[in-house]
Amino acid sequence: MLEAKLGLGKMRPPLQGIANDLNGRLACYKQDWIGGIRSGFGILAPTTFIFFASALPVIAFGEQLSRDTDGSLSTVETLASTAICGIIQSIIGGQPLLIVGVAEPTVIMYSYLYKFAQGRPDLGKELYLAWAGWVCVWTALMLILLSIFNVAAIINRFTRVAGELFGMLITVLFIQEAIKGAVSEFGIPKAEDLRELKFQFQWRYVNGLLGVIFTFGLITTALKSRRARSWHYGTGRIRNLIADYGVPLMVVVWTAISFSVPKGVPEGVPRRLFSPLPWQSESLYHWTVIKDMVKVPIVYVFAAIVPALMVAGLYFFDHSVASQLAQQKEFNLRKPSAYHYDILVLGFMTLLCGLIGLPPSNGVLPQSPMHTKSLATLKKHLIGKKMVESAKENMKKRASSTEIYGQMQDIFIEMDENADPHQVAKELEELKQAVIKGDNKEGKDNNTFRLDHIDAYLPVRVNEQRVSNLLQSILVAGAVFAMPVIKLIPTSVLWGYFAYMAIDSLPGNQFWERILLLFITPSRRYKVLDQAHASYVESVPFKNIAAFTLFQFVYLLICFGITWIPIAGILFPLPFFILISIRQHILPKMFHPIHLQELDAAEYEEIVAAPRRALSLSFKRETPEDEPVGDDGEILDELTTSRGEFKIRTLSFKNPQVHP
Repeated sequence: MLEAKLGLGKMRPPLQGIANDLNGRLACYKQDWIGGIRSGFGILAPTTFIFFASALPVIAFGEQLSRDTDGSLSTVETLASTAICGIIQSIIGGQPLLIVGVAEPTVIMYSYLYKFAQGRPDLGKELYLAWAGWVCVWTALMLILLSIFNVAAIINRFTRVAGELFGMLITVLFIQEAIKGAVSEFGIPKAEDLRELKFQFQWRYVNGLLGVIFTFGLITTALKSRRARSWHYGTGRIRNLIADYGVPLMVVVWTAISFSVPKGVPEGVPRRLFSPLPWQSESLYHWTVIKDMVKVPIVYVFAAIVPALMVAGLYFFDHSVASQLAQQKEFNLRKPSAYHYDILVLGFMTLLCGLIGLPPSNGVLPQSPMHTKSLATLKKHLIGKKMVESAKENMKKRASSTEIYGQMQDIFIEMDENADPHQVAKELEELKQAVIKGDNKEGKDNNTFRLDHIDAYLPVRVNEQRVSNLLQSILVAGAVFAMPVIKLIPTSVLWGYFAYMAIDSLPGNQFWERILLLFITPSRRYKVLDQAHASYVESVPFKNIAAFTLFQFVYLLICFGITWIPIAGILFPLPFFILISIRQHILPKMFHPIHLQELDAAEYEEIVAAPRRALSLSFKRETPEDEPVGDDGEILDELTTSRGEFKIRTLSFKNPQVHP
């Protein structure tokens, strides 16, 4: 499906993919800016939302890098890289909806590079960043070659089994980092004076206990606030506000609570984020690291090709998948993609970061589809209400289903800006079928079509522009100079944030859902059907589900085990590249093709719940006249997974798909 979307059914001549991408994006480049500017202050809401979604993980990754590299890299460098690459992507990148930033794979690779350099007398900590710069040079060259030879055409070879395994590995590594961080709160950091009061046993114990409180406090409150849209309390606007900004707010709240410790507690308890300020010598050194690259022994210059192969593969996969999810077909984007050109831009950004001593940035999940989702406007607040009112009036007149739908379509075209009537007719085809089927079954009463479910049939509209990406990148750059404030965050709050990111990534991961399914006793499995569930639950025998899940679990253990191998751990992406061949040649021999297609589906297909009894009449929905029909944020949350992937819903396994 991706090949058809990209128009790359077969390999093209070199540079043709880049040329086509450039021609397509240049044609709408001016409109990319005009569309954002015309949005006025309305663009600030998605800008601030994605800024917090981008900045918080980058701050946490900076603290992780600082610990793993003994301060060679810190939050200043991760924020600077994210800001610089974000500005470049927003101005000259192909897909402006793609969010870039320093991600966990980069942190892992740079940690391994440091361990390797530290154990080599002719490299050491002094030439670590210079050698990492050579790794970036080779990585950039490989990415540029991948873009020239149109390799983005094969991104569909990385199927769901690879993507979810990689996501689960990152989740496990997040949990590992959170546990290691929480335990370290009871210990003494490296290169610290053991005679200081705050490192005495009783105060280390107090620091550890406070760390546990702040870690679990952040996890609990962040998860609760993230799901605020489904609360029964508060207005839709308040729930949306808490869901969008609750996590950064909880970081602020727990940071404020950390200052409420009694006066008798020594300074430094609880421990806080450590990072040099941008204007201090430790940070200024990075900008001139290119001078040290000539000091790297020639043997290590060419040895850098090995980790560069791993990094290039990781970036190619991560960047392409992030771009793909940011422009899923369910978003109904009207401007062309630019997969090949974006890989080219990624190559140059990687080269730039390496030469100035920064960890490179690439496309990130789930921030990229979150950005698109924040710009999406489901035309429900106004269009939905008008369409429902029109339908009710026509029902009173006992109009036919065709007449009812015709009026609803006319209202949609009238209220949708720059709507193409032919395109709208295609987009509302499922609504048409739902309305007409209701008439066929129940006559003109239309009782089988629920008007309060009309939101699920309205197409998504996205404000495709470059302004929000540029503004959020500028805000990230501003965060670099806000380091005196950022350094007030307790490290234990960041460990809680790592755990939050891990837990929040699990819903929607079918691998995780199948693991949970294995622990459900046979007598209770019918409960799964009472809730929305993946289509494979009904179409694939349980023993096949168990076998496929066991294969993934063993493979996950192998990948995780590789990360623990000294030096060789840098090869941890290799199993994911081997998995492509396993998926193509071995798994089809182990599983029936139809079952394998269901378990490794390109899209997240979900079957809606089968309720066992109707709702009581006392709970019949009543919507005040002045309340909008539906809630954009809540509906989009229900229709997407945690990584931003749209769910394709069906009424049953035998019925056709119902796209959002």
